[in-house]
Amino acid sequence: MSTYIASAKQVRHNFKASCSRWHRKGALPDQGDGTLAFQRLRQQLFTPIITPGFKLKREDKLFAIGSCFARGIEAALVGKKMEVLSAAKEFDSFRTRNNETNLGFTNKYNTFSIYNELRWALDPAAEFPRESLVDIGNGIFYDPHTNPTLEVVGLEETLRRRSIINLVTRRIVQCRVVIITLGLVEVWRDKIANIFVNTTPIPEALRSHPDRYEFHITNFAQNLSNLERIHRLLSQFGHPDVQVVVTVSPVPLMATFSTEDVVLANTYSKSLLRTVAQEWAAAHENVHYFPSYEIVQNSDRLVAWEDDLRHVKGQVASHIMSLFLSNYLS
Repeated sequence: MSTYIASAKQVRHNFKASCSRWHRKGALPDQGDGTLAFQRLRQQLFTPIITPGFKLKREDKLFAIGSCFARGIEAALVGKKMEVLSAAKEFDSFRTRNNETNLGFTNKYNTFSIYNELRWALDPAAEFPRESLVDIGNGIFYDPHTNPTLEVVGLEETLRRRSIINLVTRRIVQCRVVIITLGLVEVWRDKIANIFVNTTPIPEALRSHPDRYEFHITNFAQNLSNLERIHRLLSQFGHPDVQVVVTVSPVPLMATFSTEDVVLANTYSKSLLRTVAQEWAAAHENVHYFPSYEIVQNSDRLVAWEDDLRHVKGQVASHIMSLFLSNYLS
């Protein structure tokens, strides 16, 4: 089914909107207050026209889940004194590699891992598959559903951390606003536990279990199916007026395991997730797409990116959050 259907009358109205035109004959390209796309794209920081589908209240509780970009959104909202239940004090007890201090170890990089974490926390019939924990020797276990920034530890501590992650994730049911950031379509599957995992297995796991994992480039149908399952979980167990904001992380692949050039692989990944997000938002009145990906991609590259062209500069992250709050906060 089409994602949008409109009458001829409605289309004429849409066409009159200030943001509908890319170019108009005779328009000046450097007009600072110009509303045409070719004028707005000349600004250092791109500012799209956003029509919010709901309003965020100061007393609302929020939960952010997804790729590393979700952590930036989380930090910005906490900075605005919003109550963000995904940024939990319980995580302070987790030991990280290289003395990392942010919540990077809570990142969920693909739609499979987001769905898995939510169903283990919310669905009474779903149990965490302990067989997916990997014994890498000397009493040390690896949880492939977390992030490699976490230090690998013994089984008891691994299970304790898993119970804390589950406890915190369950708080999503208290949150009227859930922010989901989509990251990757390149995913690894554990053949023994028959489950997709969060990230590339760590070298120790690949060395000790060389035939356990296989690499997948997932498709549109798989990722949309995961988002639909997430929607059903939130509808069944979540806040009665849950509003979901879905966005695509602008952070590109660090590397690809495919046969493609990493730039081409990244374009495929982001394009697929962008269209999946659009399809999902079109299907549900309480799912709303926020264009953080487009804001970064259409801003001046020298202004938007750090030298590695992977990490977004603080100025741009602040611009994104300013746009989010100015549009969504009542």
